[in-house]
Amino acid sequence: MIARQVFRSAQPLKHNFRRYATEPPKPSSNTALYGGLAVAAGVGSYYYLFKTGQAPPAPPSKQEVENVGKNDVGKATPAFTGGDQGWIGLKLEKVEEINHNTKRFRFALPEPDQVSGLQIASAILTKHKGAQEDKPAIRPYTPVSDEDAKGYLDFVIKRYPNGPMSEHLHEMVPEQRLDFKGPIPKYPWSANKHNHITLIAGGTGITPMYQLARGIFNNPDDKTKVTLVFGNISEEDILLKKEFEDLENTYPQRFRAFYVLDKPPASWTQGKGFISKELLKTVMPEPNSENIKVFVCGPPGLYKAISGTKNSPQDQGELSGILKDLGYSKDQVYKF
Repeated sequence: MIARQVFRSAQPLKHNFRRYATEPPKPSSNTALYGGLAVAAGVGSYYYLFKTGQAPPAPPSKQEVENVGKNDVGKATPAFTGGDQGWIGLKLEKVEEINHNTKRFRFALPEPDQVSGLQIASAILTKHKGAQEDKPAIRPYTPVSDEDAKGYLDFVIKRYPNGPMSEHLHEMVPEQRLDFKGPIPKYPWSANKHNHITLIAGGTGITPMYQLARGIFNNPDDKTKVTLVFGNISEEDILLKKEFEDLENTYPQRFRAFYVLDKPPASWTQGKGFISKELLKTVMPEPNSENIKVFVCGPPGLYKAISGTKNSPQDQGELSGILKDLGYSKDQVYKF
């Protein structure tokens, strides 16, 4: 059941939530740089003409100045290239404890100037074979580090009882190695591919949602509006909450987050119980809205209730559950 306070605060959203204003682009901060280059160019031209008697080469254009540094990212070598590359062992650099069953892991890429090679949205496979296991456990994970981060990959991973990979990861210590392979493409994203997207997540299903949201807001050309609905058991289970709060504070007209807890504290004022039809109907863009997309990721129970499960990684399966009841079509929904 949704808390009374949530409905009171959410009612105006029925009228204005889908009418976010587009944020104006931020002014450039390169004025001083352009001025400095102009002065340097003037002095250099006089010296060049005095020494050679020839006209000097033209100074760099404004666009060339803006591209300084950007081109370096484009030239970075990807650590993972897919295809027949095979498995790559990465060294665990550090581990940070987030809560009672979740840790943040940083693995070093083979070279410090490499990027991962992952795109938005994509995942990467991990592999480990325990001494008592007949075959290795292989599990996909979505990094939480930026795609252009050099030298490392960060993961936020929850430990599940009897989960062979998550239990192994939580027992690892720095300097140990784990095999990785990828990238595994999911939903290819380009700027403004959709006008408004909704991210419905539960538990660690939040990591591909964060990858997608982070990519959108890291791109100044992308004006997509984003709504997040995130369900968890308790407040301490809300992963990446600070990161999402930063996005909400920075882009209040384009990003909104709604949290639902199964076991909320007494002071909790947002959703209680499970993600409900009433909440989604209130905060999502309507099914007949132009160019929208809904993404779903989480445990099996969430898929069953919200969208229905996938038949396989390549087959999205039929749409069912709350989203179908609300009138959304199969083409409007993607299941990670």
